[in-house]
Amino acid sequence: MSSRWLIIVGGLLAAVAGLFAFINMPQEQPEALVYQPPRALAPFELESTAAPTKIDSEALKGQWTLLFTGYTYCPDICPTTLSSLKSILPQLQKHAEKPVKVWMISVDPQRDSLDRLKEYTGYFGEQFVGVRAEHPQLFPFVRDLGLMYSVPEEGEENYLVNHSAAIILVNPDGKRLAIFNATHEPGAIPTVDMEQLVRDFAILAG
Repeated sequence: MSSRWLIIVGGLLAAVAGLFAFINMPQEQPEALVYQPPRALAPFELESTAAPTKIDSEALKGQWTLLFTGYTYCPDICPTTLSSLKSILPQLQKHAEKPVKVWMISVDPQRDSLDRLKEYTGYFGEQFVGVRAEHPQLFPFVRDLGLMYSVPEEGEENYLVNHSAAIILVNPDGKRLAIFNATHEPGAIPTVDMEQLVRDFAILAG
């Protein structure tokens, strides 16, 4: 075999070996808990600060949605989480062809009217939507997401609501794709690692 053919064959073998190595190269994996396959949500009906005001699972389709539980009287977790999400939202949108939205699910229907929610979430931008329902509809929806919240005693007026600090990612098909759990450190507010969220979102939306 001539030296020319040896060079050509050698080049082809090197290319095949390189392709094989690339295919079998370990792919970066998200740190979040990813649902495989993505999980459909049970039917629900909520009120929304964005039109239309009555929404169901169809409102989640055609967009990426980050859902978390909160309430407007929350002193720490909620404003911190919303502010952090506002800061990373442009980065998330760079990795997605569909719009990226944030839903704050109010776990305080007694005090969080739709108008109050609209004013509260509107401060962070048009991508932020407040949703609410009374406890008979709200509790099953939150539980279906894998989250929780506490219900105050009847007649209480000044109270705090204990609730999950995790964030749920819903894909454009309206299905749960991943959950980002909050880190809990002594003396610190439990919050989701936003840098991790951006990294994982880039993988999941890519």
